[in-house]
Amino acid sequence: MATELWTAHDPGDVAIKLTPVHQGRLEVMLNGEKIFDRKADPNGFPNLTKINELKMMVAEKIFEFDTAVASR
Repeated sequence: MATELWTAHDPGDVAIKLTPVHQGRLEVMLNGEKIFDRKADPNGFPNLTKINELKMMVAEKIFEFDTAVASR
């Protein structure tokens, strides 16, 4: 999943954090907002559809950030 998120987009100044923690837990944070929590997801590990959804969230956040910076 990390490879998918990092190679799909150049995150620039947008912070993407994947945190593996104890007991197989995995959290994906995007600019401080939790966008995925394996323990909270009833399906457990993300499938390709979920990974693509996460990639779209990242792309949207990067677009929002770039737009805000460009309008200054």
